[in-house]
Amino acid sequence: MLALLAQAAESQASSDNPAAGASTLENLFETTIAVFSRGDALARPEELINNLQALSVVWALVFMVLGVTCLLNGFKFYKVMTIGIALLLGMFFGYWVGAFVKAPYAVAGCLGLIAAVTAAPLMKYAVALFGGLCGAFLGANIWSGLTLAINDANGMQLPEAHWVGALMGLIICGMLAFIVFDTSIMMFTAVAGATLAVIGGLALVMSFEPWRETIANSLVESNITIPLLVTVPAVIGIISQINTPPAPAAKG
Repeated sequence: MLALLAQAAESQASSDNPAAGASTLENLFETTIAVFSRGDALARPEELINNLQALSVVWALVFMVLGVTCLLNGFKFYKVMTIGIALLLGMFFGYWVGAFVKAPYAVAGCLGLIAAVTAAPLMKYAVALFGGLCGAFLGANIWSGLTLAINDANGMQLPEAHWVGALMGLIICGMLAFIVFDTSIMMFTAVAGATLAVIGGLALVMSFEPWRETIANSLVESNITIPLLVTVPAVIGIISQINTPPAPAAKG
């Protein structure tokens, strides 16, 4: 389904403009990197909304499908999900690095392939790494969102040290993978899936002009709104995956 969506988008774009296919990929890379350029991106609704408005409808749908799949079935297919996440992280990081040497797509492809091939034999450590990163991301956004919300509500000037929440989440969730492997899988697939699904859903809804302003105004009222929109489905995803048959222990 995802391949058909991407193929349809690129074929339609190519028929209208020879450079549109590259523009479609550029839209994906540039927008995604802009969205996640901050560790507490979800707690910055104004910046997030501006970035999501640049995401095409096709990629918003892809994000939603990938997110829901990862959210509900990540534990069952955790090896595929882990390798896929490694591939995507490698590609996005490679695109960012490659932009400095004017070869973003080549570097993105190379680093993405290296990351995916490396994650396969080192599955347990890859799960620990991604679990730690998801914990850091969630911790940073909850910490920053609560701090900014408290400051706005009470006129206080608490420091916006989102790195504290990120560090706590990184340590706790990273170590969790070596203690309760299955729980770590559920956590990082649920958080990653919820994040992708919410981002895709918001981008899709805001692509409709009549709803855009109303939704944007609702989201910017509080810095904790979007982190909650991600946390709630993530918790639901973890609970739904508990009844999934246990994954075999990873080797390596």
